[in-house]
Amino acid sequence: MEIPTEMQHQAMGYDRAATMFSPDGHLLQVEYAEKTVRLGSSSIGIVCKEGVVIIADRRIRDKLIAPESANKIFEVDEHIVATAAGILSDARILIDQAQVLAQQNRVTYATPIEPISVIRMIADRKQMFTQYGGARPYGAAFLLGGVNKGKSYLYTSDVTGNFFAYRANAIGENDERVKEILRREFRDDLTIEEGIKFILKIFKEILEKNFDLNRFDAGYIKLSDSKLVRLHGDELKRYLK
Repeated sequence: MEIPTEMQHQAMGYDRAATMFSPDGHLLQVEYAEKTVRLGSSSIGIVCKEGVVIIADRRIRDKLIAPESANKIFEVDEHIVATAAGILSDARILIDQAQVLAQQNRVTYATPIEPISVIRMIADRKQMFTQYGGARPYGAAFLLGGVNKGKSYLYTSDVTGNFFAYRANAIGENDERVKEILRREFRDDLTIEEGIKFILKIFKEILEKNFDLNRFDAGYIKLSDSKLVRLHGDELKRYLK
């Protein structure tokens, strides 16, 4: 009986270090981290004609948890919002570093930082932990949205340290199902309000009987004022009408 390739690699020890390539060119610890991201709760982001919107599923199951302590929408700067899927404690460390970078830029240059500079720093940090021994890869993928000089941006960074700009994207659980809907139904002319309704409709379709507005954190930034606005729970009710 032929042993599956993944089991062969484990037996040979190719998954013992993040820096060790398997014979077929894989970094197994990085691939395990990618599986962790797919087990994380979903987030969806879209670029609208008025700005950018991100909605994240907190997936809180324990009624004893204070909902505000499980926030998944992070303010990097007043014009940049981010969310993550995977190990949120890993993501929090990178968000802290991103916030420091944004404030350093304001102090040094007296201007808001460009969103691409933030996602590049996060991606560089994640890539570094796939290349050097003694530490495991970060188990988190990021959606980062922002506005700068009259344009809206949405970036996604995976655990390998790659990042790309998107018009719309999803990370976490069921990401491929969500992306299929986005590819089929996303339009560039959506307003912020239409964008929020569109994302909630996707979550309703994916989650079915488990859909509950109290699960969600939302954040949007309009081109007109470049300020992050947060929404959650009952504040999202009007977008379901």
